[in-house]
Amino acid sequence: MSSSSRPSAGRRPAGEHEVKGLAFRDEGEGEEEAPRPSPAAARPRIGWRKLTFLPVVLIAVLLATWLWFAQADLDALSRNALGNGQVTKALWQHVQLTVISTFFVLIIAIPLGILLTRKAFRKATPVAMAFANMGQATPAIGLLALLVIWLGIGRRAALIGIIIYAVLPVLSNTIAGLKANDPTLLEAATGIGMSPLGVLTRVELPLAVPLILAGVRTALVLNVGTATLATFGGGGGLGVLITTGITSQRMPVLVLGSILTVALALLVDWLASLTELLLRPRGLEVET
Repeated sequence: MSSSSRPSAGRRPAGEHEVKGLAFRDEGEGEEEAPRPSPAAARPRIGWRKLTFLPVVLIAVLLATWLWFAQADLDALSRNALGNGQVTKALWQHVQLTVISTFFVLIIAIPLGILLTRKAFRKATPVAMAFANMGQATPAIGLLALLVIWLGIGRRAALIGIIIYAVLPVLSNTIAGLKANDPTLLEAATGIGMSPLGVLTRVELPLAVPLILAGVRTALVLNVGTATLATFGGGGGLGVLITTGITSQRMPVLVLGSILTVALALLVDWLASLTELLLRPRGLEVET
């Protein structure tokens, strides 16, 4: 064999070298880097079943209810209770009660939960939790009656009662979520020069988001249910249809008020679950 047929050291593939007549290849050299998954290929947070199942069920139930009322023989009292936009008015009042009360629950419970997890205010946590527990332990109708005696009949008393009743889940979940954070992560964030506010907004709160959102979801559903009692304080809502149906013994009015209340609660819970999935940090998602 001629010397020209033997491979020379200069002709060896990239990353390969000769030691004592033996060829070696450096580890990792000459190998192609594994392709990284593109962001577009990432699994979507919300599947099509989550987006479509409950809305389809609610539409079917409401459509069946409408068809039943279309052929039902209603007497004058039932037509008076359900006509002239009374149903739309009661539904809109119920939505307003739910949205306004939830807004005030959030701006009260979340900042208070953050404050009670700070070192200077931790000793006040048992007192605050005791008051929050008293608010929810009190029967809703009794709490509303006391507020009506104090503030008079109107929407204000109903809203305050709903807010007091729903503060506990958001407050307790905010405190639990912030206390569950790994102290070593907080020390590391402080060690790299982050301010206390930066640690709170960029480390603590994002890690506590799942628990906080779970509390908000619970409060929303509680508010929808408690708002039906607002009618006893002059606050309106779908409770007007339910109480009218009971007191006048008109089943169509009672059925419509109950179905709309249940449908609204399920819709609110579905929207809250979508928000919970969308706001959950990607790093906290569990692969399934």
